[in-house]
Amino acid sequence: MKLLEERIKSEGRVLGTDVLKVDRFLNHQIDPMLMQAIGDEFAALFANQEITKILTVESSGIAPAVMTGLALQVPVVFARKNKSLTLPNDVYTAEVYSFTKQTTNQIMIDRQFISPDDKVLIIDDFLANGQAVLGLLEIADAAKIDVVGVGIVIEKTFQKGHQLLAERGVHLESLAKIKAFEDGEVVFG
Repeated sequence: MKLLEERIKSEGRVLGTDVLKVDRFLNHQIDPMLMQAIGDEFAALFANQEITKILTVESSGIAPAVMTGLALQVPVVFARKNKSLTLPNDVYTAEVYSFTKQTTNQIMIDRQFISPDDKVLIIDDFLANGQAVLGLLEIADAAKIDVVGVGIVIEKTFQKGHQLLAERGVHLESLAKIKAFEDGEVVFG
């Protein structure tokens, strides 16, 4: 997606050898027009899949997931990272390690929001080591729901996430694929 790649080039910042900061339009401040274009693109890529729900993890996956849900006219369910007083005990859970935060979270989805009849599309902001998506796939397996695909806003193809999903036979669509960071610059491919 050319528009996304242009925004990454102009506003993204490479930190070290494997972190891309995109807080000007995706992870902290959100550009709703760009998110709408992203949602429309995912809707087009997965148009023939009979999707009933979108799944994501809070919080950075919510904006592109909501816009995709809007374009497909289906509900969006996000996995929570923290249990609130209003969340029942009857939840699906998975452990997810965050490389950028160096923490492990237990993500959870209330069982009332997903059922074996659902065909879900997983949407997330980044695919690097694949832990968030694998956690959602674990929940999907436990709920016996059909995952029709995974849509990723930005994929770092030089990390292992893509390979882990390929090994599971997951239909993966990434809007921006980064093959390297060289001299502080993003290299697409």
